[in-house]
Amino acid sequence: MSKEDRMNLEEITPFRQSLIDMIEDPGMDGVRHSGGFTSSYAEPGNVSPGSGPGETSLDNSHRDVTNPSGTRGNDAPHDAFLPLLPGSFSELGLRSNDITPLILKFLLTCGTQTGKEIARQIRLPLGIIGGLLRELKEERLLVYKAAAPAGDYLYDLTEAGCERGRRYWEQHTYFGSAPVPLSDYIAGVLAQSVRKQSPTLRDLQRALRDLSVKKAMLIQLAQAVHSGLGLFLYGAPGNGKTSLAHRITRAFGQAIWIPRAISVEGNIIRIYDPNNHEPLPLSPEEEIHAGRIDDRWIRIRRPTILVGGELTMDNLEIGINQATGVSEAPLQLKSNCGTLVIDDFGRQRISPAELLNRWILPLEQRRDILTLANGRKIEVPFDQLIVFSTNLEPRELVDEAFLRRIPYKIEVTDPSEDEFRNLIQQLASTMGIQHDDTPINHLIENYYSKHRRMMRYCHPRDIMQQVRTYCTVLDLPMVITKEAIDAAAKNYFALH
Repeated sequence: MSKEDRMNLEEITPFRQSLIDMIEDPGMDGVRHSGGFTSSYAEPGNVSPGSGPGETSLDNSHRDVTNPSGTRGNDAPHDAFLPLLPGSFSELGLRSNDITPLILKFLLTCGTQTGKEIARQIRLPLGIIGGLLRELKEERLLVYKAAAPAGDYLYDLTEAGCERGRRYWEQHTYFGSAPVPLSDYIAGVLAQSVRKQSPTLRDLQRALRDLSVKKAMLIQLAQAVHSGLGLFLYGAPGNGKTSLAHRITRAFGQAIWIPRAISVEGNIIRIYDPNNHEPLPLSPEEEIHAGRIDDRWIRIRRPTILVGGELTMDNLEIGINQATGVSEAPLQLKSNCGTLVIDDFGRQRISPAELLNRWILPLEQRRDILTLANGRKIEVPFDQLIVFSTNLEPRELVDEAFLRRIPYKIEVTDPSEDEFRNLIQQLASTMGIQHDDTPINHLIENYYSKHRRMMRYCHPRDIMQQVRTYCTVLDLPMVITKEAIDAAAKNYFALH
């Protein structure tokens, strides 16, 4: 094996991320402490176990997961989900065969390690995996090299352990955090669902506080976000559709927990993606509970995942890295409990009809069916706000059946002249540029009215940046002048 094949930064040098503690009411009926998490359930029967460990399917009605604190998630300081440390190996919901490959591949790659270092690598307490380490020694796969402090040992592979580790490596190279059973992942998603947050108009106003949004459109957006059912944002380019979509997730609350990886029938699927998920630290008041948290879970900012023209059907299925053999979650799974933005919809490498056929049932039933490498189908929550952002009319892209499943269609219109002027003045003040009405009138009359050019919300920002650059390069006072406006307009509108 080459060094590149063996190295996996996340696994070899794990980033220790404590998870936030949440408000819990031990006296509330239905609070369950098993499988390394605690949530409050109406009835656990709506999630039925599959045929093997870690398998779970969703029935037609998701179980209700209520908030023990009695407050809405984005108003309360905590959500009603706490991934607790399991009390024993049996409470992991995993088999020894799910953990053994991680241990052997870690030692195969990194050499002799203490039991504590092994536990840190796979993010499970030494007290839980100690019995498994003894079993592996009895099976002559591990050997004690020496004693270590606090009753620990230095572990190394035997010849048989090396051989077994190499066979595991040929299957896939993952040896990071121990996975979480699919059933626990489903419980976590349902407990933190966007549809349970029910953000209000005030929540959305806070989320969009750095944007200029018309009141009528803000009310439309608030209804769509409150429902959690998805929306079309359509209209001319340059009016902030993508900026709106990026910020909407803030209305649902700040943080959620996701497992770093899940296990389904012995398959490990990586959920945590550092390219799309932003880890969040504990607040000082939460630090006191850090020792109770299951470190297989990571606290992240509610995700906003944006995909554009590069979207393909492969992105919507469980992917396998051909070089490592590691399975990666599809985009919709990574965006659960957050927002998935399909930007520039209609210009993807797949047609709107293909996307329609793939998502028409998940959008209606709020669950998705994915295919494992062995061909087996699994059901997972489809729990995110879907935002389709497009410059085209929705009816030009998809048929009535699809439009019915996206109940909110919101047009992002051009600014009025007054709004345009106000934006220029606000931005100029923010940038430290002096301004008055004369050069702004010059801009509107000569570069908009005269050419019948439509105003866009992005124009004030872009033109003011051009004015600032013009003044800086020519070492002029930061003042909007006709000359600065002419120079900015020539550059921006490609005028001769």
